[in-house]
Amino acid sequence: MSFKPITHVLFDMDGLILNTEDLYTLGFQEIASRYGKNFTFALKCQIMGQQTAEFAASIIEALELPLTVNEFILEAEKIFNELFPTSTVLPGVEKLIRHLSKCKIPIGLATSSRKETYEIKTTNHKELFDLFPYKTFGSSDPDVKKGKPFPDIFFVAAAKFPDKPNPDKVLVFEDSINGVKAAHSAGMQVVLVPDPRLDRSLVPEATLIVNSMEEFKPELFGLPPFED
Repeated sequence: MSFKPITHVLFDMDGLILNTEDLYTLGFQEIASRYGKNFTFALKCQIMGQQTAEFAASIIEALELPLTVNEFILEAEKIFNELFPTSTVLPGVEKLIRHLSKCKIPIGLATSSRKETYEIKTTNHKELFDLFPYKTFGSSDPDVKKGKPFPDIFFVAAAKFPDKPNPDKVLVFEDSINGVKAAHSAGMQVVLVPDPRLDRSLVPEATLIVNSMEEFKPELFGLPPFED
């Protein structure tokens, strides 16, 4: 397999850097259970990468919950304010981020999260996330008009790099179907690190699929290889 060499890297956060997708599942199921409903993995795949108001509306509609979008968000916030500070960094991710930072490869964060929830999720990981000089919060940034699978967030995130790279010079790391579609629509190569339950035939747009970030080899995309 051969891939185009890249010069800049963008990272999703939820389910890619942090295990917060697992926490989202717990929280959404807690709300769904109050009404005798089940938050399924299929529904989870549908909403992953969406902005806050978008995924709230999607869940309400799919599960026929007697809640407004604002009511759902408020209930979810109560749960996640307790869950998110317990988040952990997923295998292989910290090694890659520190490696790219040390090698002076421009890196940025492109998360659909709001700035406020980002702060809660990263409570115990400030040093790691301080390595990202450029951060884009899809649900807070007015320039991100539409959430994933639309490419807005990746265009906005890439534009924050001072040298304004062409999309084909940017590599995106994602864990969701919507994220892969968004990056592909932006004209960027994308590495998918999916939930093991995900049907990989649903993401033909992925440039490369790895089971864990521990499997990723930077040199495949013209990046400096790990030293060890």
